[in-house]
Amino acid sequence: MKRRILVVEDDEHLADGMRLNLELEGYEPVVAVSAEEGLHYWKRGGVDLVLLDVMLPGMDGFAFCRKIREEGDRVPVLFLTARGRDDDRVRGLEMGGDDYITKPFNLRELLARIKGIFRREEWRRETTAPDTLEIGDSVVDLRSLTVTNPRGVHALKDKEAMILRVLAEKDGEPVARRTILDRIWGYDAYPTTRTVDNFILNLRKIIEADPASPAHILTVHGTGYRLAR
Repeated sequence: MKRRILVVEDDEHLADGMRLNLELEGYEPVVAVSAEEGLHYWKRGGVDLVLLDVMLPGMDGFAFCRKIREEGDRVPVLFLTARGRDDDRVRGLEMGGDDYITKPFNLRELLARIKGIFRREEWRRETTAPDTLEIGDSVVDLRSLTVTNPRGVHALKDKEAMILRVLAEKDGEPVARRTILDRIWGYDAYPTTRTVDNFILNLRKIIEADPASPAHILTVHGTGYRLAR
């Protein structure tokens, strides 16, 4: 079956260009010119990827992404926007976006980003990491995105769960920040590794008994992180 891609873009000329190129690549594009119309198509189901403009009339792209994540949908989101500031990139990725490309962009680059997202989704399905991890006094359920420990039951973000999967695959060996960034977001999604560090800080707040002195999600100076279960 063809992968269905929802394009939410109010520039009709650009949207038509993306639709044509996606069709030529063998995808099934569905075009919406507003977030409200995009939500209408999204609620029908069957969407494999959302190409989402940030600067939309009415509800913007960030609000659109936040809404579908609050509904529990993990469909990949690739932000399309004229904004290039670092704080916008961080906001989009930490809100649950999977990649970020700044207008004007080359359509070949966009298609390469799309293929990269689908490749990472395949890794996610095929990973050898277990669905349940015991980390110290925490039990992590990577399917339900929950962590249970003496401090309560905590919700995980999808990307936080994916980081734990990457670390668990290496079974205590160091994993470079750049490797985590490439595996989960794609290296070009963000030009530095600050996003990874921010997610690690949030994970420590959930899993570690003392986040300021972590015993399980450890920093490997000059490299990245490793998981000591």
